[in-house]
Amino acid sequence: MGGKKGAWPQALGRLKTLLRRGLDATATLGPAVRGAEGWVHGAAHILPHATPDPGAAVQRRRHGLRGAMGQPQAQAGPLAPALGHCLQVSRRSGPGLFQGYSVPELPRTHNELEQCVGAYRSHERRATGRKVAAPAVVLRGAVRLGAWAAPRLRPCTSAELAPDTGSAWQERRHPLETRRHQRPPRRRFRRAPAASLATLEADLRKLSLPP
Repeated sequence: MGGKKGAWPQALGRLKTLLRRGLDATATLGPAVRGAEGWVHGAAHILPHATPDPGAAVQRRRHGLRGAMGQPQAQAGPLAPALGHCLQVSRRSGPGLFQGYSVPELPRTHNELEQCVGAYRSHERRATGRKVAAPAVVLRGAVRLGAWAAPRLRPCTSAELAPDTGSAWQERRHPLETRRHQRPPRRRFRRAPAASLATLEADLRKLSLPP
């Protein structure tokens, strides 16, 4: 027992040494981290909570925060590369953000929705090993995400999973098949835009010719 009691002060001494080394190594990051903490809180308050603001108002708040982050970039110290990357990504993806906020009846995003989608992506990555989202998430996300999330809310019976009629099953399959058939032309256009446009023009001329 004496040996065990003597081991506690030694372990605490090693922990104190590690903490002192960590604080000394990161002492210069203190001012930059405090400034970045304010930006993080500002970003958290961009999305409306009490009132459903339109997308234009949310975009104005985002532009204001991005301007505030860009002014002291020179004083960001060691966090300047991370800040520059954040501003670059925000500028590149800005036009596509908050488009859904302009649709009155579309539910607003919130933490539970983000966690649900993030958990699905985590399980998909562990199952497939893909670092990026699979194309099937876009093509069949309305079915795959719902099938993944529904059993976590309550147990589902086989009768609930089966469609009521054959027409109901076809109605569900129709948009999925439409997306699947639209994907190859888009891929061919990205690879060879000129050839794809020439093919479309030739098909259009054939349709316009008299039978």
